[in-house]
Amino acid sequence: MIPSLFAGTQSRGSSNFSRHGFAVALTTFIAALTLAGGGALAAPPRGGAANIAMIGEPQTLDPMASTADLVGTIMLHAYEQLYTFDANWNIAPMLAESLPAISNGGLVYTIPLRKGVKFHNGREMTSDDVLASLKRWMEMAPRGKAVAKEIKTIEAKGPNAIVVTMNRAYAPLLAHLALPNGFAAIMPKEVIATPLTQFVGTGPYMFKERKPDQYVQLVRFDGYAARSEPASGYAGKREALLDELRFIPVPNANTRVEGSLSGQYHFADLLPVESYARLEAAPNVKPVLTAPFGFPYLVLNTKQGPLANVALRQAVQASLNDADMLGAGFGDPKFYSADANHYAKNTPFYSTAGTEQYGKGDAKKAAAMVAAAKYDATPVKILTSQQYDFHYRIALVMAENLKAAGFKVDMQVVDWSTLIQRRNDPALWDIYITHSAVLPEPTLTPPQLGDGAPGWWSSPAKDAALAAFNAESDAKKRGALWGNIQSVVYSEVPYIRVGNFNSVTARSTKLDGYVAMPWPFFWNTGLQK
Repeated sequence: MIPSLFAGTQSRGSSNFSRHGFAVALTTFIAALTLAGGGALAAPPRGGAANIAMIGEPQTLDPMASTADLVGTIMLHAYEQLYTFDANWNIAPMLAESLPAISNGGLVYTIPLRKGVKFHNGREMTSDDVLASLKRWMEMAPRGKAVAKEIKTIEAKGPNAIVVTMNRAYAPLLAHLALPNGFAAIMPKEVIATPLTQFVGTGPYMFKERKPDQYVQLVRFDGYAARSEPASGYAGKREALLDELRFIPVPNANTRVEGSLSGQYHFADLLPVESYARLEAAPNVKPVLTAPFGFPYLVLNTKQGPLANVALRQAVQASLNDADMLGAGFGDPKFYSADANHYAKNTPFYSTAGTEQYGKGDAKKAAAMVAAAKYDATPVKILTSQQYDFHYRIALVMAENLKAAGFKVDMQVVDWSTLIQRRNDPALWDIYITHSAVLPEPTLTPPQLGDGAPGWWSSPAKDAALAAFNAESDAKKRGALWGNIQSVVYSEVPYIRVGNFNSVTARSTKLDGYVAMPWPFFWNTGLQK
């Protein structure tokens, strides 16, 4: 049995998290994914090339250098982690041979590594590669930096094991190692550099070519060492049935829709919700509705500019009408819900702490807060992109809410790769709009809960609330402790969670075996001849 991701400090093969409770909590989510997949029952055919329409050009192919979903989606086909998630969001081994042996009161993790796993350059993976990769991840990725603070030592134990010793019990460790976003990718130690110039992993596909604004091409890795377990979510057996994957940047959402309908694309990511009816009526396309998929959220710059003042961040929060923003972004209420609590009632982390601050849209109250904070009329720079059409629509409503509260607004609409670059410079923005998948471990997302992510949120209250939460392995106690974190988020306003939304993607009826997950993947899928 594979323990849940909440079993971070238990001995191998055990879990103190209620498996039944976890299953109930995610029933709706998993059912939606299962129904959305629509894969054929027969084994998918082998051969062919899939054209996959993405929202834009990835600003990097380095899986550790960016928390953008676009980068993670492409590169999780070429790189793998020690652990991953199965279809029920349990932790499962990938490059690790098995779950770790955990000793010394949850402080020491001994992780056995698979033998015979080859990199795309033909060399076998060893503990030295894993050690070098994890150190790089802890130095440059926001989640890696957060994990690094909890680690006392990490060392190789022979060629096929590593030992991680923690400073204190840290329940989310394996979940962080499993997340395919700004992820702990394992790569050969000899290619490690910053920036990366060689993209060499262990995945079922390997990097072949990138032509900016045209495609990223991955091809089958014939030396791939697959796991033997049945495929489940991101876990189990992975097989490269397609000869190649072409990830094509298509910034205009309507162009992605039309390309799907015409048969130009075999898969198109994150489409406007109003396209669902057209896709559903088309004979050659299957719309994929993932419900719930995730949440749009606004990141506020706590480091520099007018919103470094927490009182003005609170005024921003008071000014916003979240239901109106969601309505503008998604139209039909069947595609969204205005929820103040960060986790639903049927999950372990449901809490109402701080939720009285959600979605009031009170311009009069916000204006008084703006005046009390001695706002100097410096324009609030809103950074957004039309490549995610709902981001842009949300931004338009947000701008009007802010103006009504007395803020001056500077709307900056850029392409997504430019937004990703600009958000790293605190002088260039005050608010940017993004989104995340709904995940069962709260500290996985948004990355602002870690260290160093754009927004640069740091405070004693944050550190204290997170430390208590991360040190607790008991699921029921963790649930109560999450409320403290949610309360700090509402009071210090490093980000604003707008609500929940359902995503629409599309796959060709020729694409067999596709299984919907928040980060789409295309191993175990094939194309009908």
